Amino acid sequence: MFLLTIAKRGLMISLFVGLASCGPRYSAQRAAPSPNATITPVYVATGRALDQTGPAFGARRTAGLNYFRADVSIPPSHIPGHIEVHKGEANADEHFVVTATRVYETENDFRAQVMRHAPNRESIVFVHGYNNTLSEAMFRSAQIKHDFEAKDPMVLFSWQSAGNAKGYIYDRDSVLFARDDLEGLLQTLTKGGNDKVFLFAHSIGSHLAMEALRQAALRGDQRLLSRISGVVLMSPDLDIDLFKRQAAAIGELPQPFYIFTTQDDKALGLAAFVTGKKPRLGLLNSTEEVEGLGVTIIDFTALEEGEGGNHAVPVSSPAAISVLQGIGRQAELGTSGFSQYLALEAPLN
Repeated sequence: MFLLTIAKRGLMISLFVGLASCGPRYSAQRAAPSPNATITPVYVATGRALDQTGPAFGARRTAGLNYFRADVSIPPSHIPGHIEVHKGEANADEHFVVTATRVYETENDFRAQVMRHAPNRESIVFVHGYNNTLSEAMFRSAQIKHDFEAKDPMVLFSWQSAGNAKGYIYDRDSVLFARDDLEGLLQTLTKGGNDKVFLFAHSIGSHLAMEALRQAALRGDQRLLSRISGVVLMSPDLDIDLFKRQAAAIGELPQPFYIFTTQDDKALGLAAFVTGKKPRLGLLNSTEEVEGLGVTIIDFTALEEGEGGNHAVPVSSPAAISVLQGIGRQAELGTSGFSQYLALEAPLN
């Protein structure tokens, strides 16, 4: 029985590896700009070396951050939710490419440039998930900013993921290693009297985001917590009991606080098995488990398209993007009242 259990666990891990690596891997390519494309700047704070845009499995982790900006060109034929890349030679008329970069020597230089493009003194910090390279996280950040027509600057916090499907445990350790740096970035971006940050985290990056907020609370840093203008945890790969313990340490969670779920999220289903069949926060289908915490759950199951194992439906499905944009417009008009659990429906054709 013991050997059978081990064999089943090995099979599930193999499936997990296969699922996580099913999408095409790529490195960001530089190309000349096109007048038909759209340039979307992404500001990046990363613990990786700046020449380390690909997988980093086994690389020595270093404390502290490097800062740069990448101008990401999005092609005129872009389909919302998609990242059009090519393994061969890329061009700006057809693919996501980088047209320019700029390195910042200090965190103050970085902050000054971000704030220069923040008309509302607010920035969006995106924390990527498991098995992401810097290139992949950078292009996803640009796609989110572009597709949601975000006016605030997009800041990618790229922690030291292995960028390797076999590196799940390595990535879980890297999340804990990076929490001081993420907290430091949030401090940097909220130095000014009116500065705010909207925190958007995906998958295991949600664990990292919650740990950074928890650390701030344990330090008694209510100033920083008050500068978080909202939180989204998308498909969070986070144990529900652990989330509740983190939330208890934080106290009153920043508002609004959204959890985006998908019931057929294959990556989270396998992650639950790998971690001992522990339920993951991104598979919740009601508020029962998180009652009283001040969170709103939005279920995207009806809008899934199967891409990437349904692990990023809110930003990879054109239908989901359209529905979210509609919710956003309603919120701006003050007409978006809904309960703490909302199961979205597919739009009519």
